[in-house]
Amino acid sequence: MTGALDPSRPAAPVARTLLRAGDWTGPARSIALDYEARFLRRKRLVAEDGTAFVVDLAQTTSLEDGDALELDDGSRIAIRAAPEPVLRVTGPDLARLAWHIGNRHTPCQIGADQLVIRRDPVIAHMLDHLGATLTEATAPFTPEGGAYGHGRTHAHAHGNSAHAH
Repeated sequence: MTGALDPSRPAAPVARTLLRAGDWTGPARSIALDYEARFLRRKRLVAEDGTAFVVDLAQTTSLEDGDALELDDGSRIAIRAAPEPVLRVTGPDLARLAWHIGNRHTPCQIGADQLVIRRDPVIAHMLDHLGATLTEATAPFTPEGGAYGHGRTHAHAHGNSAHAH
């Protein structure tokens, strides 16, 4: 994977360090990744300038727009949220709509006057029946993190007896 297995391909630099948005400055190459691709542990990627590199993090991690991966040579790759198919959700009772989205553990980007979710026909059907106005768009998707900071809202355990559905 790092090029060592294929002698015809030179070894790619390795990123083992994640720098969170706001905790780093300076020049960086960049890579645009959609929501699914920003959830990774180990993977070979190619920056927008064509630089191949390997991500090798200690654990599976949710990368956020504005984060950076630091390569073993000290250079950095800035993470950008790539545009992807989303639904903009509006309606007179946005809090109620947000509750229904959250109750289904659907990642959601929350704005003052709209919610944004990844396009999902089942969730769209439910929201339509609840009176939501749905607008298809292609835009970067940066949903809220987990309750304890960075993370995926659907990756939590249900073993705690105090947590009931």
